Amino acid sequence: MASSSTESPPAPPTFGHQLRKHFLFPENYTNLNHGSFGSIPTPVLTHRQRLHILSEQHPDNFMRYHSISLLDEARAAVAKVLNAPSEEVVFVTNATTGVNVVLRNLTYEEGDVILHFGTIYGACGRTVQYIADTTDATCISIPLAYPVQDAVIISSFNTTVQEIKAAGKKPKLVIFDTVSSMPGMRFPWEKMIVAAKEAGVLSLIDGAHGVGNIKIDLEANQPDFFVSNCHKWLYTPRPAAVLYVPTRNQPLITTSIPTSHYYIPKSAAQYWSPLGPGSKSNFILQFEFNGTIDATSYLCVPAALKFRQEIGGEDAIIKYCNTLAFEGGEAVAKILGTEIMTPDPAAVDSGRCPMVNIRLPLLPIPKTEVESVYNTFTKDVGVRENTFVQVYVHNARWWVRISAQVYLEMKDFVWIAGVLKRECEKINERVANLATIAAATGEKVNVVNGADVHVEEVKSAKRAVVNGMVDLKVSDAEGGGVAVNG
Repeated sequence: MASSSTESPPAPPTFGHQLRKHFLFPENYTNLNHGSFGSIPTPVLTHRQRLHILSEQHPDNFMRYHSISLLDEARAAVAKVLNAPSEEVVFVTNATTGVNVVLRNLTYEEGDVILHFGTIYGACGRTVQYIADTTDATCISIPLAYPVQDAVIISSFNTTVQEIKAAGKKPKLVIFDTVSSMPGMRFPWEKMIVAAKEAGVLSLIDGAHGVGNIKIDLEANQPDFFVSNCHKWLYTPRPAAVLYVPTRNQPLITTSIPTSHYYIPKSAAQYWSPLGPGSKSNFILQFEFNGTIDATSYLCVPAALKFRQEIGGEDAIIKYCNTLAFEGGEAVAKILGTEIMTPDPAAVDSGRCPMVNIRLPLLPIPKTEVESVYNTFTKDVGVRENTFVQVYVHNARWWVRISAQVYLEMKDFVWIAGVLKRECEKINERVANLATIAAATGEKVNVVNGADVHVEEVKSAKRAVVNGMVDLKVSDAEGGGVAVNG
């Protein structure tokens, strides 16, 4: 007689080293920098390989028809995670591409100003500079030096907007992160959307470290534009990112990059197209096919989400990674005798995210040694120890950024702390010897005493903008905890 009881579904695997078997790392490799390029689990790789085989077995049918229906499924899947209508999301190769799509589609008039913060990702900052170089727009960077409270960030934005308007200029758009790259700090993006709306400024969110990293609710927050990499934290193959443009703003995005067959010229010019008219919006159609690419990374979104659900689901993954990053970072700081870059305790999730920044116990580094020190950590240590650690200079101090992930445990943080401590001791000994020699010879030693290199670049760009704006006093927010000490 058959049993009337039903079998319970298998329990999800425990987070930590038990999950390493689902990823592709060699046994002796410890991935502490998931935030840069991500990593995919084996089931997602297997799914992509099947798609590759299909695309080679039936090239035309796959590219023209089958992949399009799969793309619709992938858009619907990622839209659900973002809590956004699928008609408002499309795929692009990466977050930088999404930022370029928005910036290059908007039109600019004399007096328009694009704002961003000093922690902007370098390539996005340079895109803003390109817009300033080729249009009537100018740009202003609002400097930040962590640790800093969310309220100070919002106040700094509001003050800068007021000064721009007082000078007769128009703050057109502000770019900001969900989680900045370096430092890897959660940004008050939800509050910034509100502040931008109240100021009449368009908001463009660079959520490169967004989906899969922190909870995103676009329906509740309603930014003007949002882009997020899927390949960093969502476990999709590289490259894959989602671009969100609400229906109200889709008329502003007249072309994909590159321009597709579905672009509608302002003139009556007609061009032959192999594609049918389609029943979807022009916004969706333009990004559906804008040149032959390997779109299988986009098509793997459902497989990635299925894997995430099987190991515990979005909330459990984010909670584990947030907790491990904070507690692991504290453990590293204790071993190094330093501190973590403290998030704002009043922020959402207490300002935590799956990345943590720990100060390195280094003596002031001569500028002649900066490249050597950087390479020591990012290259020499990485090769020797089978890992990678991302180091950077912010606010006159050296920091290391470590990414927590479901396949890591506390012991991984303790291990890298020992590696970092030994390396810092060797560097400090070398620097001390150089200082002794310099003192004996009377040579002046210039040390790194400013912020990240890309922050210095945008500071210079800001000064150039200020010089071109008569009577405009740009806020440096000095004394408010956000000044960049140069």
